[in-house]
Amino acid sequence: MSYLSFHLVFLVPPILGMMALHRRPRQMGNDLRVDLAIPVVCLIALTYTTPWDNYLVAQEVWWYGANRVVGTIGYVPVEEYMFFVLQPFLTGLFLYQYLHRSPPVPKAHSSWASWTGAAVFAGLTGLGAFFLMDGRPSTLYLALILVWAPPILAGMWLYDGETLWALRSSVFVTTGLPTLYLWGADTVAIRSKIWTIAPEYTVGASFLGLPLEEALFFLFTNLLVVQGILLFLYGSHKAFAPEKETRLSIP
Repeated sequence: MSYLSFHLVFLVPPILGMMALHRRPRQMGNDLRVDLAIPVVCLIALTYTTPWDNYLVAQEVWWYGANRVVGTIGYVPVEEYMFFVLQPFLTGLFLYQYLHRSPPVPKAHSSWASWTGAAVFAGLTGLGAFFLMDGRPSTLYLALILVWAPPILAGMWLYDGETLWALRSSVFVTTGLPTLYLWGADTVAIRSKIWTIAPEYTVGASFLGLPLEEALFFLFTNLLVVQGILLFLYGSHKAFAPEKETRLSIP
């Protein structure tokens, strides 16, 4: 299986299916943010991930199989750049399907949520920084993930953790299910040698058959997508409230 075939099998069909059955989140009406949220997150994902992933490949933390890609830009296969866009579309469209069927409901305001969520992800960032300074090859991939994704997640919770906590059930479901799906797809890709994770740069632990680092990568990236879209749609700095109480407008 080539990297392009991987996209055509695992990513393109569900994306096209959800686009054909496209549903807008309830309570949002014709709000322009619904149309902008996924493309904006895709653009951010492409911009933020490109230098990080190029560094990983340059350091041979992972590499792609011979004759499995159509070409490279920098160190990274063209299909990898496609993945930076396809994954947010996949997860974002799933989130919209969920928000249409299970619209958010008001939750009690939790003033501690922002600081607690930010502290958790800041702690993970600190752990990654420690691993980098320690310099052990076996923790390199884990360290690079922890200093890349958790700082942004911490910033999201610091920015408006009240809203994210109010929408926690949406975060849990729409992060969890796409992550499980992508874990399965990643397992197939590794076994097919579309890409290979360097064992010397991993801690050696596995989760559901995947290297721990790969499992964390898909968990964190889907969290970034889901939380980013939810903040784009509902961020208010005062937790989610019904549309009739908070008709939000684009700043």
